[in-house]
Amino acid sequence: MHALVHAGDVQDRDGGALVIASLFGAFPFLLKLSADGGYQGAEFQAAVKKVLASVNVEIVKRSDQAKGFLERSTEILG
Repeated sequence: MHALVHAGDVQDRDGGALVIASLFGAFPFLLKLSADGGYQGAEFQAAVKKVLASVNVEIVKRSDQAKGFLERSTEILG
């Protein structure tokens, strides 16, 4: 598990680029990164390619039929 703490005014895509940069070399086998719409855009794609050139970023869209939001990070973090 890896975490990076930054100011609250940092956008998801910018913070995500910082996390990816801090993981440089840790996961050389990583080929695909799935992310939600908050990471959509050329800036995040370019930041990932700069650090991990072989990684393909896939933006996963929420289903139109999905209702609400379920937060499960507390279950994951224990």
